[in-house]
Amino acid sequence: MTDIPIDDSNLMTLMRGARARWKIENETFNTLKNQGYHFEHNFGHGNRHLSTVLMHLMMLAFLIDQIQQRCCRLFQAALTAARSKGRLWRKLRSRFDLCLIPDWEALYRSIIAPPQIALGHDTS
Repeated sequence: MTDIPIDDSNLMTLMRGARARWKIENETFNTLKNQGYHFEHNFGHGNRHLSTVLMHLMMLAFLIDQIQQRCCRLFQAALTAARSKGRLWRKLRSRFDLCLIPDWEALYRSIIAPPQIALGHDTS
């Protein structure tokens, strides 16, 4: 929908803009639904709007993830070391389950260069 008058001189520009917007929106929601955010459409936003608040928190987390992916060299190195986003997310979750994480730098460095654990018999 637009309040811009449509005529032969701007039809193609408006059409390309609308398709680009649809593509961006569709890819964003596809990412939120299928790549670990578990975002689903919710028809019941309720009297107190809890679903809306949770959706905004999820969108904020997604924005932070996008900024990290774009700007944080440690995140990029951790992603390279993990070899896929799915593996990176699993590694991040496992560290939160198993370790006390002092800061984001320590978290990413543990994925970039994991500490080596000796798995053998004591020979002493």
